[in-house]
Amino acid sequence: MVQMSAVLLDRNGTLDKMITYAERAAKDGAELCIFGESMIPGYPFWIENTEGAKFNNQIQKEIHAVYIDQAIDPFSDLTSLQNLAKAYKMAIVTGSMERAQDRGGHSIYCSLVYIDQNGIVKNVHRKLMPTYEERLSWAAGDGHGLKTFPIGPFTMGGLNCWENWMPMARTSLYAQGENLHIAIWPGCVRNTEILTRFLAREGRSYVISVCGLMTKADIPQDFPHRDLFISNASDVLADGGSCVALPNGDWLQAPIAEKEGVFIVELDFNKVLEERQNFDPVGHYSRPDVFDLSVNRKRQTGFTFED
Repeated sequence: MVQMSAVLLDRNGTLDKMITYAERAAKDGAELCIFGESMIPGYPFWIENTEGAKFNNQIQKEIHAVYIDQAIDPFSDLTSLQNLAKAYKMAIVTGSMERAQDRGGHSIYCSLVYIDQNGIVKNVHRKLMPTYEERLSWAAGDGHGLKTFPIGPFTMGGLNCWENWMPMARTSLYAQGENLHIAIWPGCVRNTEILTRFLAREGRSYVISVCGLMTKADIPQDFPHRDLFISNASDVLADGGSCVALPNGDWLQAPIAEKEGVFIVELDFNKVLEERQNFDPVGHYSRPDVFDLSVNRKRQTGFTFED
C-alpha cells in the first residue's frame, strides 16, 4: 500500500513521486503495489472550497480545464509505471482521472487501472457513480471494468471509493471468484474503518483499502486560484486510512492516518478457504433459483460509425 499525496493537477509530478514509492515497494519484495483513488493527477478537493456548484462560473472553468489537460490516457501515459511493473514483476493498481478517447476526449472518468506483472494494462474500470460534488467534475462510468484477474493464488477485483457500497457491483465481482478485493479512496479514515471490515466479512475475502493524503500545505503554489482554495480549505483535506482486513473481518493492518509511505503486508491464501467453510456469497450460500444478477460489461460509447 502506497499512501501518498498527489502533486495536485500535475500528472508528471505525481507519476514521478509514484515511481519513487513503487520502486521502494518492489525492492522490499512487494508483488502488488496499490495507490489511492484519482491519484493521477489528484482528487478535486477544490470543488467544495471554491463554490464549485456555481453554473457557468469562470473560476470553475479555468480549474477544470487544467484538470482535463492533466488527466491521462491509461494506454499511453503510464509507460513509466508499466516499465517498472515489468522490470520488478510487480503488479500495480492505481486510481486515475481518465481522459476517455472513446467518449470524445473532453470528459474525465474516475478510473481504477490495473497493470499486471508483465507491465500490461489489463483493466480500466470507470467509477459507476461519482459521489456528491464529484458529479460536478467526473462523468459516470460503465460496467466494462467489472472484472477479476488472477494474481498469485488469489483472484483480484477492485472498486473506487463509494461504489464499494453498491451491493450489486460487489456481487458482480464475487460471482467471478473474487477473494482479494481492492478498495481505493481519496483518503478518509471514517470510511475505511467501517467498510473495509464489512466487505471482508461479507465476501470472506481479503480487503485492501488504499488511500491518499492531502493537506493545505500540499496544494502547489501554481494551482489556479490557489488563494481562494486555501482560504476555505481545512488544514487536512484527506487523512489517509489505508488498511487491510482478513477474510474473517479482523484487522491485518488497522487504518493508518496522516502518514505518508509504503506499507507492506503478507497475505495467507488459506485464510480465504477457512472462512468459506461457513459462508460463500455466490457458492453454497447463494440461491440462484431465487436471485439472478445481470451485468452489462459493454464499454459505453454512445455512437458507432459505418463507412
